[in-house]
Amino acid sequence: MSSATRVPETVDRTGDTARMTLAQVGPTQLLTRSIQRLRAADGFSHARSLAFMTVLVAVQGLVAVVGIATAVGQDGVGQAAAEVSQIAAPGPVGEALQAAIEQARANGGDERYIAIGVGFAGVLLSATTAMGQMQRSLNRLYGIERDRPMVSKYVRALLLTCSVGVLLTAAFAMIAVGGAIGSAIGADTLAPLWRLSRVPLGVCLLTAAVAVLFRVCPRRRQPSWSWLAPGAGVAVAGWGVATVALGMVLDISPSFGDAYGPLAGVVALLLWGLLSSTALLLGAAVTAELESARAAGAGHDEI
Repeated sequence: MSSATRVPETVDRTGDTARMTLAQVGPTQLLTRSIQRLRAADGFSHARSLAFMTVLVAVQGLVAVVGIATAVGQDGVGQAAAEVSQIAAPGPVGEALQAAIEQARANGGDERYIAIGVGFAGVLLSATTAMGQMQRSLNRLYGIERDRPMVSKYVRALLLTCSVGVLLTAAFAMIAVGGAIGSAIGADTLAPLWRLSRVPLGVCLLTAAVAVLFRVCPRRRQPSWSWLAPGAGVAVAGWGVATVALGMVLDISPSFGDAYGPLAGVVALLLWGLLSSTALLLGAAVTAELESARAAGAGHDEI
């Protein structure tokens, strides 16, 4: 049960801007209140649920994409995925991912369309469930205790999966494995341009996708995009910091692998999912608190 106070809708209010409200509140106070809202809404429990679904979608999606690409004659995608997994996840987890990738390539090469179809259906189901969890999490952050009716909620979740989910996947691929994609391009003109633009473009796409989630998921009328942008920026920045920091810790701490053995990669992946999900919900809390401050300026009770 969430104890976060409900944020009044301010969509009809004019005469102020997100920048003005942010200047009045102050970034430090806004972030402090956002963390308090995240705790009041039981946001860390929602982050754990969202993290599990995120990791599940990521692993299933990788296997499904490789299988489909191999089945249509694009085996280079599977080879690139195997090389990237070896670089990004050395040791036992890299070997486990490569074994899964090789199995997916075998299914695609042997035209085992039933196995590929089952994998793709699993991705779609998991991603839709994750989008449903996202709606629930954002509702609680805004102090909304009831989600949309079940059919409406999951139809919306499916549409988000097929739109925002694809955009998130593309953005993540550009940032995480863009180097391998650039090597595959091979063209003298396009390859340097890709190397220069892939990270900024990926960050922009990621921020846009997060802003769409913040606008569509809550069961309320949301303000204009300018009010959603600061929270989306915090979410993406938090994800970036968490990803880089976790990578540095794992690189300089060989005892992590010694402690967990073959499960080290799984633990690291789940930890990354938890940190990423927490950053995402913190960004949503910033968006909610910014509108709460706007409502307080309009004469509503301060949240």
